[in-house]
Amino acid sequence: MLDSTLGAAVAAAYGLGGPATLLGPVARGQRGLVWRLETPAGAFAVKDPLEPMSADEAEADAAYQEVVLAAGVPMPRVVRSVSGAVLTEVEGHQVRVYEWMDVAGPDRSLDPAAVGRVVAAVHRVHVPAASPMDPWYTTPVGLDAWEDLCARLEASGAPFAHELTGLVPNLGRLEALIGPMTAEQWCHCDLWSDNVLPRLPRPDGGVAVLDWENCGPGVPTQEVSLVLYDFGVGDPDRERALYAAYVDAGGPGRLTGPGDFAVLAAQLGHIVEAGCEGWLASSSDAGRDHHEAWVREYLDDPLTERRIDDILTAIRG
Repeated sequence: MLDSTLGAAVAAAYGLGGPATLLGPVARGQRGLVWRLETPAGAFAVKDPLEPMSADEAEADAAYQEVVLAAGVPMPRVVRSVSGAVLTEVEGHQVRVYEWMDVAGPDRSLDPAAVGRVVAAVHRVHVPAASPMDPWYTTPVGLDAWEDLCARLEASGAPFAHELTGLVPNLGRLEALIGPMTAEQWCHCDLWSDNVLPRLPRPDGGVAVLDWENCGPGVPTQEVSLVLYDFGVGDPDRERALYAAYVDAGGPGRLTGPGDFAVLAAQLGHIVEAGCEGWLASSSDAGRDHHEAWVREYLDDPLTERRIDDILTAIRG
């Protein structure tokens, strides 16, 4: 992990001048920490990954981000090092840097029309996909694996084990939607409310899209279903407004049936599975609390067949 003494070294690596102050971490995601770097050139976000990133993958996602930014999508600019690289080693720490963007915290009650328009703007940028989608989005956890996981949680006294066990039949039915899928273009692939955020100062700042490190081959329709589930919050009026704004703004995705929720079902399954495995592996109360909160995000608002039918009914109306 970085420490606050490395501000000057990070600034020098990216040609940002000095003096430089590294503050934080100011945020933590599932894949890494975020620090704020203050320099004479302005403020920047320094990503400190928990696991090493591939230089080739970082270059590919940065190239896509630069195309999307040039198309006018509100998002932070990738900052390259003095040598033109995305990733840099700073005293044994791998980092990447973005321009700083002031945003508020996640808010699923954001104006649904604003969310629909910004997602359409992302999807209008058609960068062809030359490789398959990541298995995270196209493979199920599997009924046997769910049953084994729940048994281990029950045996370990996980406080959410009974709730999750009750949802296993539903998870199995949703995973029946998952199957082989051909990528249509590059997508953000992580458009949850954690990453589609209100810009500050509100209410005039609009909406920004952050955290593009998971971007890659995807299907716009499958991504729209995720956004409708997360930002629709089960409200047909919000779902209808979001989808109408997306279509009116030129978004190419079109939902026609339950199969358009396959990627969402796969993502949620793997997210919940990872949270459960993290709880089982945790050796501290803080670690278990963190992973329980992760799992409860799903338990408190599960994707169900009824929820899918309601979303489809709302947008058709």
